Amino acid sequence: MIIKNPKFEVSAVKPNQYPANGLPEIVLVGKSNVGKSSFINTMINRKNLARTSSEPGKTRQINFYNMDNLFYFVDLPGYGYSKMSKQEQIKVGEFIEYYLSNRKEICLIIFLVDIRHDPTSNDFLMYDYVIRSGLPCIIVANKADKIAKTKVDDYVKNIQKQLNPIGDITTLPFSSERKIYSDEVWNIIKNVI
Repeated sequence: MIIKNPKFEVSAVKPNQYPANGLPEIVLVGKSNVGKSSFINTMINRKNLARTSSEPGKTRQINFYNMDNLFYFVDLPGYGYSKMSKQEQIKVGEFIEYYLSNRKEICLIIFLVDIRHDPTSNDFLMYDYVIRSGLPCIIVANKADKIAKTKVDDYVKNIQKQLNPIGDITTLPFSSERKIYSDEVWNIIKNVI
């Protein structure tokens, strides 16, 4: 899929700030610095539509990126970053939970993990939450460029075995650096929107 005119539309923390045009929403979840912004930029072949930060945990709002009025990529704040105060973590957690529980436009959750590492306890918590929500989900194992190509499949299988041992959720490798593997993700997005 070629996106010609993607744009950042709005940052929101309350429902009345969400876009009201009813477009389908593809939601990105994952821990801080797993590469959600880089994922968006790679998928649409742009360098910096989604702002990447050298400082993890910077995103503290829900960011909506309009993809040619076809759908939104929705970037949720990352979890597991300790510089956020406990109060801030609770506040952010509450508006994320509200969004995921109530937003009817969500048609897919893309759950990003780092291919190089076993899932963390926070990853397991978020995964359980997503599964209990009943929303369609895929797992994307990012940073596949950081390991040898010959080992990518084994690493993906390891993540699948830990997070989704019954294997009913698609798990795909991804690399923002090499810009490979994005076709498989686009095929899934096309099917859900």
